[in-house]
Amino acid sequence: MNSGFKNPLTQIGLKQQLILVFLVLVVPLFILNSYGNYRADQILKRNVSDAYMELNKQNFKLISRDIESINKVTSTVFQHPLVQQLNPAEDESMLERVKNYERLENLLNSYSAESNQQAPLYYSLFVYDPTNSYSFAPYYPESRKAGGYFFNEREKPEWFDEAVAKKGNGYLRLIEHLSPPNRGQKNQRTLAYIRAINNIAKGGTIGVLVVTNVDARIGESLQTVSIPEGELYFTDWDNRILTSTVPGAGRVLELPREAGTAAGDSMIGAKDVITDDFIYVINYNAMFKHKLIYKIPLKALLQQQNEIKRIILLISVVYFAVGLIMILYFWRALMTPLQKLVYFVRRYEPGKVVPQTPKWRRNDEISVLVSSIYEMARRLNGLVHYKYQMDIKQKEAQLQILYQQINPHLLYNTLESIYWKSTLEGNTASAEMIKELSKLMKISLSRGRELITLGEELEHVTAYIKLQEHRYEYGFKVTWDVPAALHACIIPKITLQPLIENAIIHGVKNMGEDGEILIRARERAGRVEIAIGDNGYKTVDFPAIDKLLNDESPSPSVGYGIRNIHQRLRLHFGTEFGLRYEARAEGGTLVTVTLPGQTEPAEK
Repeated sequence: MNSGFKNPLTQIGLKQQLILVFLVLVVPLFILNSYGNYRADQILKRNVSDAYMELNKQNFKLISRDIESINKVTSTVFQHPLVQQLNPAEDESMLERVKNYERLENLLNSYSAESNQQAPLYYSLFVYDPTNSYSFAPYYPESRKAGGYFFNEREKPEWFDEAVAKKGNGYLRLIEHLSPPNRGQKNQRTLAYIRAINNIAKGGTIGVLVVTNVDARIGESLQTVSIPEGELYFTDWDNRILTSTVPGAGRVLELPREAGTAAGDSMIGAKDVITDDFIYVINYNAMFKHKLIYKIPLKALLQQQNEIKRIILLISVVYFAVGLIMILYFWRALMTPLQKLVYFVRRYEPGKVVPQTPKWRRNDEISVLVSSIYEMARRLNGLVHYKYQMDIKQKEAQLQILYQQINPHLLYNTLESIYWKSTLEGNTASAEMIKELSKLMKISLSRGRELITLGEELEHVTAYIKLQEHRYEYGFKVTWDVPAALHACIIPKITLQPLIENAIIHGVKNMGEDGEILIRARERAGRVEIAIGDNGYKTVDFPAIDKLLNDESPSPSVGYGIRNIHQRLRLHFGTEFGLRYEARAEGGTLVTVTLPGQTEPAEK
């Protein structure tokens, strides 16, 4: 029981071991808790980012659809005959101008009517009138009013020339004043869609169509999205806020550097950026120069999760405290009995008398363990005595086997005497058969050995083949190709004879002189492979043979002869050795016996 090897744990006390085990159990818990919280944060951020990314795409589509709808209406106004024929420079009567103005007002008001319970849009046409031909028309534009406005050089809006330079391309612009501040009304800030109207027939610019209150329409789309404590921004390409869910229109929105678009980015796309404080979800359209930005605060997003983290941390601390108390309790409750048990185990030697089992007032697991170990020691003593008796009986059995081998040896010696007498009397054929039979018996006995040399096994096979030739006068040919260097390798006795018997009976039995049996041996990678092949013409079911050799419950109809050989080889040498059946390339069957390259062991 005593050993020179000392476990490092035995060098420290039981208390320290229990504390070490406790730390091994608790420390990974805290590490896993921290890692789990980190991964949970990352997964939550990614899932929230993906969800808002999809929501942002849908929201951006709605806004783009509204802008596209505005663009279609402006195209309709663009092509209207009344607008195309409008020219303040033409010589018209005052009455015709008044009528044109009234029709223009009615046209613009008809497009500005509310629909679909959405925020109204106001369509206004600003026309440059240097000659003051429409002086009767009022010039007090408002962001929530549609109409036609004619102005001279002094009243020209600051954005008019910019719109004309766009050459009929519509765009969004945050307008502070629809008219110069000294003439315009207060609080005229609005997000407007501006598009210059060109004369289709004559060329040149007729005026600029301005659609105001677009920020209210886009704001409705933004209000459909709910982000806890989050902010939504609709900006131009330079991140200038056009409208948002919080005050700040007109200022430049500060974004992380990663939120910018690179040269290789597509014209239309979306991206998300996760910082320590916010998640930015951005959808952009480089063609229209617009961006829809969601700014999601992580603090509000992770607030509920942080509460769960605190609860888990509290549970972990309580678990640590309870575990420490339990460690102290078990140390005091287990120390005395376990020390006595260790003292007994260290002094115990198999075969010695086991002392009486200690008595404990309690009947818990420790008492059961101590009693079991004492009882196990007594059973071990019984096994020692039993093994001693079995060794004696084994010796007696071996002596009995040696006595029983005397009769087969007597029969072998008798066959030798009959062989010599038959030879002297001239019965040569009978004498040869008796001689081969005696060889078979001699090798089968092998002085009680189970493993013999390959040379002895080949001698046994040669005697068997000669007996078969004498008995049935077969005309088949036997080809031997076994190097003498392999004759010293060991093999279980009577391994090759059943395989050659199968080759004769199931292969070349009725083929006469056309039959051929090949016996070849080769050494490869430290192994010896003995191949026995025939050129038989019968169909062989190789899957059935493979199932017979390797399945746990083979079919009994195939036979157990080769299975017994296969099992003997595996029992002696290991599962990587045994038999393998396959078809020969020249026709017939080839069975390969795989053995280790092991020479004959020393005789005992």
